[in-house]
Amino acid sequence: MKLVVLGATGGVGRHLVTHALADGHLVTAAVRDPARLAVRHDRLTVARADALDAASLKPLLEGADAVLSGIGQAGRHDALKPASTSARAVLEAMRATGVRRLLTVSAGPLNRAGTGQNFVSTKVFGPLLWAFLNELYTDLEAMERILRASEVDWTAVRPPRLTDRPGLGRYRHAVEAGPAGASIPRADVARAMLDLVSDEATYRHAVGVSS
Repeated sequence: MKLVVLGATGGVGRHLVTHALADGHLVTAAVRDPARLAVRHDRLTVARADALDAASLKPLLEGADAVLSGIGQAGRHDALKPASTSARAVLEAMRATGVRRLLTVSAGPLNRAGTGQNFVSTKVFGPLLWAFLNELYTDLEAMERILRASEVDWTAVRPPRLTDRPGLGRYRHAVEAGPAGASIPRADVARAMLDLVSDEATYRHAVGVSS
């Protein structure tokens, strides 16, 4: 496939690039600073672009089969609201170019009902995380609302706590639910996103993932 990766220098994004190349795909990495992406490959195009601006993204999406976004806040506070802002931008670019498939990184605590998760995760850790990271989760929640109101075949992948441990190459996932598991390596989130690109059962759904 021809894949466009947004946020390609981020924690999940860099793994999206390396996994996609290992899988044999053609990859366009959209980055603000190409010098920050050390990967070089004959199937990789590194393009300077602003993931928050539709006009910047449109040329990159021409002929793409799917867009995978690792865009998120750099910290607890980010006035740009990157998740929701980039969702609006990429959806506009997708409408203009006819691209139908989009996968984004969201977060496990957006499963507010706690479907598939235990009492402690739902009633104890969930509220604590929302209190501490409210701005980040509010931006992701806005992103998911924007996706649900769109016409594209989107999937929002919801991991729990992200780690930089080496990926295991396996994960658990559940549609509109949160599988048991308190953490997952960023590499395995990327692995899940790539595996789900062609999984129609995940179209227009949030999908919980964990180790």
